[in-house]
Amino acid sequence: MDAILETRGLSKQFLGFSAVSDVSLAVRRGSIHGLIGPNGAGKTTCFNLLTKFLPPSSGTIRFDGRDITRMKPAEVARLGLVRSFQISAVFPHLSVLENVRVALQRARGGSYDFWRSDAVLRRYDARARELLHEVGLAGFADQPAVELSYGRKRALEIATTLALEPTMMLLDEPTAGMTAEDVDRIVALVRRVAAGRTVLMVEHNLKVVEGLCDTITVLTRGKVLAEGPYAEVSRNPEVVAAYLGSDPAISGGAAHG
Repeated sequence: MDAILETRGLSKQFLGFSAVSDVSLAVRRGSIHGLIGPNGAGKTTCFNLLTKFLPPSSGTIRFDGRDITRMKPAEVARLGLVRSFQISAVFPHLSVLENVRVALQRARGGSYDFWRSDAVLRRYDARARELLHEVGLAGFADQPAVELSYGRKRALEIATTLALEPTMMLLDEPTAGMTAEDVDRIVALVRRVAAGRTVLMVEHNLKVVEGLCDTITVLTRGKVLAEGPYAEVSRNPEVVAAYLGSDPAISGGAAHG
């Protein structure tokens, strides 16, 4: 297997509590890989370790053949490992186009110089509009981000993530809190932007996981409980037992998270 992201024995303790314990993970290049588990399973902590927002207590992380265990978040982002956050992170009072332009400035090594001449800033506009078209926001370029629906804000966040030209995207609950219509739109978007990229996603909505993910890793109490295709994992008695009380309908793919 050509794994683009691998961990070995990844662990994180907080004051004696093991949030992540001995996690070994291998994400296949070009795949969509789901990370699921009941509340408190350690999924977000694992994401924070992978993207270097937290240092591990022990273990190693390799991305695209390179040891990134001790790197800083900005360093791994420059290597092409880029994450989104569970809470939408956009500049609310900038336009949709300006939000993407800021991300493009950062990707090109420029500072956030909002006061620079229009001529300098407009050189980013063509690529920004391409990215907005890619995420279905071409018609919203001049609208303030604060006026977007929640689902479209998440699409904008994905556009700003794409502006950093990621080889691999880590999406933290991309459909959380959305209407059914927005969920369908984001699922289609993730499938579209995954072409030519690798995606690792934390997601509670198991119908989304079933429809999108090639491989699923189930965490519980900070440890890997099971891994494999959804059809296989969803029938695992240990996985069903772990979800009882939080996602009781996991068996048979009927859960909505």
